[in-house]
Amino acid sequence: MKIETPRLTLRDFTPADGPALHAILGDGKVMAFAEPPYTPAQTQAFLEQFCIARRGGLACVEKATGQLVGYLLFSPLGEQVWELGWFFRRDTWGKGFATEASRALLCHAFQTLSAREVVAETIDTGRAARVLEKLWFRREGAQPVESPAGGRTLLYRYAQSQGYDVGIGA
Repeated sequence: MKIETPRLTLRDFTPADGPALHAILGDGKVMAFAEPPYTPAQTQAFLEQFCIARRGGLACVEKATGQLVGYLLFSPLGEQVWELGWFFRRDTWGKGFATEASRALLCHAFQTLSAREVVAETIDTGRAARVLEKLWFRREGAQPVESPAGGRTLLYRYAQSQGYDVGIGA
């Protein structure tokens, strides 16, 4: 798959993406709301087994630099239901890449794949929640989970079923 936005190219991962992907998944601040940072071996296994073999994610490349700046989870969950998520390199935070990339994937999901719903989950009530709300996702509920830092926290589920703010909804 390949999707272009004004500043980004969303494409399938290749084996050459390993070091750049590890710069993202190996960063403790990037992974703070997910799980402990990956080791180089964990990143390589994730790249090979999930990103490439199962096509479980997309590489997000900044056009201006040609550098991999993010990992996008875009995976089918069931009939006409897709899951969306992301991790972006910390030095790109605040530049709108997550919003731009997610908007492109929402358009693709609703227009090309005839998705009924796109869902996302996060324990981050800050940055990630703001991006989801900007894209007209609605919070549908929460469940207690183990926090990456230990202890308990809430995992919030969001859903988008109308295509609002992606050029196809009301």
